[in-house]
This record gives sequence, C-alpha cells and structure tokens, in this order.
Amino acid sequence: MIPVVLSGGSGTRLWPLSRKMYPKQFLSLLHDETMLQKTLLRIAELEHSPPIVVCNDEHRFVVAEQARQIGIEDPTIILEPVGRNTAPAIAVAALQALEQADDPLLLVLSADHEIRDSQAFCNAVRQALPLAADGRLVTFGIVPTHPATGYGYIRRGAPEGAGFAVDSFVEKPDRETARRYLDSGDYYWNSGMFLFSASAYLAQLERFKPAMLADCRTAAGGVREDIGFLRLDAEAFARCEADSIDYAVMERTEHACVVPMDAGWSDIGSWSSLWQQGERDAAGNATRGDVICVDSGQSLVHAGSRLVATVGVNNLVIVETEDAVLVADRDRAEEVKQVVTRLADEGREEENYHRVVYRPWGHFDSVDEGERYKVKRITVNPGARLSKQMHHHRAEHWVVVRGQARVFRDDEVFDLNENESVFIPLGSTHYLENPGDTPLDIIEVQSGSYLGEDDIVRFEDIYGRHEK
Repeated sequence: MIPVVLSGGSGTRLWPLSRKMYPKQFLSLLHDETMLQKTLLRIAELEHSPPIVVCNDEHRFVVAEQARQIGIEDPTIILEPVGRNTAPAIAVAALQALEQADDPLLLVLSADHEIRDSQAFCNAVRQALPLAADGRLVTFGIVPTHPATGYGYIRRGAPEGAGFAVDSFVEKPDRETARRYLDSGDYYWNSGMFLFSASAYLAQLERFKPAMLADCRTAAGGVREDIGFLRLDAEAFARCEADSIDYAVMERTEHACVVPMDAGWSDIGSWSSLWQQGERDAAGNATRGDVICVDSGQSLVHAGSRLVATVGVNNLVIVETEDAVLVADRDRAEEVKQVVTRLADEGREEENYHRVVYRPWGHFDSVDEGERYKVKRITVNPGARLSKQMHHHRAEHWVVVRGQARVFRDDEVFDLNENESVFIPLGSTHYLENPGDTPLDIIEVQSGSYLGEDDIVRFEDIYGRHEK
C-alpha cells in the first residue's frame, strides 16, 4: 500500500492564519504538529511504502521540510504546475505508483483533515483492504454525529464485505433533510478518503474521462526530477480537465463501496468547525496563545503574537496574527472568504503571505519598514544557504544574533559569530550560509531607494530558483 496525500488546498475560510502561500495544512491548529504532519504520522501504524505527496509547486520546500521534521526522509513529492482538482492529482499519483510497485493499493488522504481516533482510522483502513484488493473503489463514510449541512453524504446500499455498496452520493442538504439522513442510519458523511488499486482507479478514469487520463499520462510521462521533486509536464497537465474524483469516477462507477469510519473526523473547513474540535473551558471558549477572557463565552480566540483580552462578548471568532486581526460572528465565520476576495481584488499581500515568509533555506520576518529602510529577522536552517545574488537598489547590514554565519562577499569568504556584523554594499555579489548544526539568526537592515523582494539578481541557487 502506498499512501497518497493530497496537499493542494488553499484554506481561505481560515484566513488570516491560512493564506495562499502557507495554507491550513501547514499550520498547527489543534496539535503541536501541523495538519500535514499529523496526516503522515497517522498512517505510521499501517504497513505501507513511502508516501506520495501531491502539492503546489510553490509549497514544495515546506512539504519536504515538514516531512523531514517528523523523520520522513523519502517521500515522493509530485509538483502540480496548476491546480486541476482531485481526479487528475490522484491519476498522476497512480501512474507514479505503478513505476514504484506492481499495482499497489493507494490510500488517498487529504493533508488537512482532523482525525481524533487514529486507531479507529487504521482499523477502518484494514477492514477495507480486502475490498480494494478485489478491485473495488472504497470510500470511507464518516458515521454522522449531528445533522451537518456542510458535508456531502453517501447513501449505503447492500452489505459488501466490511462495508456496503454505494447507493448514491448526495450533495450538501438543508438542515431538515440532514436530520432525516441522520435518523435513517443509511447515510454517512463523504470524507474524501479512498482506498483502491492504482489499476482499478485508472481503468475507471479511462472509462469515464479518457481525455483527462490521456493528458495525465502525457504529464506523468514527461516528468523530470528537480533536486528531489518530480515536476510534471506543465503544458500537458494544464490541458487536463479540472474535476473531482467524486464527479469524474465515484458517482459513475458501479464498483464503488463505502466502509464506515467513526474516528472523530472533521475537515476543519471553517473557524466554527475549529471551535467545535478544540478544547473549550467551562464558558465554552476555545483559546490558543496568550488569551484572557472575562465574562465571555462560546467563542474562539486565537492570539498569535500578543495578548488578546475579551470582556463581555459571546459567540465570536477572534484571530490575531502579526499583521491582521479577524473578528467575526461565529455563526457567520465561513463568510471570511469574502474578506479574502476583497484582499485579492485590492491586490493586498495579506491574501498570500504572512509577515513571516518561508523559504527553502528557512524563513524571514519583516520586523519594521519605513521610508528607505526595512528590518528583517532571518533564520537560516543548519547546512542551508541563500542564493548567490546582488541588488541594484539597496545595501544591507547583517548582525548575527545566534549561531555562526559564513559570508561570501565579492571575493571574500569569512565567518561571523554572535554579536558580529558585516556591511554588504549596493551592487556587491554575496550570499550567506549556515555551516553549523543549529539555526542561524541574523538581523538584516536594508537601506536604499527600493526594497522590494524582486530586487534580487540570482547567479547561483542550490534550490533551483535560478534559471541559467
């Protein structure tokens, strides 16, 4: 069995924590680990080959680093040049899996789901194995706990092995219909998790969406390795029709079956669902960070960088980050998507980036900025190196706060220790390296007429960001 983890979501309903360049699957929302890390750790109890992760090209280094942090050194990471929904993503993963093994079973998971009971999850997967080995396309149906209107439903048919044949897939219902589904006992929430053999899925995709599969074959056939990542043929994948596995295959095939799963599942699709999943105090408040609640109840309060205090409020979502604050009625929390739309329409960076920006070598935090100056706190991972570069419009001054820095400035190479500094003149060719085994922290002060991130001329880059 090869796990296939889909990590392409944007999580706009969880803004301002989740943003385009660092969406919810990379965040620690309920645990110390991120949602992607919890997904990868959850399958550790199952016997499986190294996982395949399908992700956005711009997220590749975050995926690799988060996997490395939990001891997964050998994932196959497939980069989507553009998003084409789940059916093509699973198809290219299936084609890659067939290069690695003789028709393996694929356990398809989303990187941004919460599952409280990992043992129940693993038991359901084990129960589904005989069905998948027999050529069935298994989906996992979540045993509903309340009449949810935010999920699609699966109606079960005749018993089949450890599960049931799929009678039908049902779109998100209204509350009265959802209550009827719950009372009948014949319906499950559609989890978006699957188990099937690579060949069984591809055969059904060829039957119902032959053009899609042809484009996926071309894209996978033109794959090239790029410093440990697999890049699809961009032109072929861009031609591919965008469609979900449900619409493209599962709702059409007669080989679909559903295995029930009662494992405390949630897709954490909104701030309201995060409040429901979080630990709450006696007043019903779910808090994270430095929070004081006075005479307040039934609220979610997230403090990211400073103290947040509430007095006399109820049923709110309050989320504070270093550069944005969200205050919303908890019953209308999903409407935060309208804020993200406004940000995009106005071309604001808060749609895409946090103040802390992640790079393959580490991250930086833009601490302060004014006319002709900018101050950053830069963290370089052990053994990592920034690109060899120069700037047309700015000079830089670096001060080492922690660790050791190896500096390359024009024809000079020298080391800096804590409390030492160096000046990088405008137009100087330079780069920075962390030769140690602990993180390197420096304060960078930029000065000049233009301080944008696009004022970088790269000459060399070990992460492939330089086009020769």
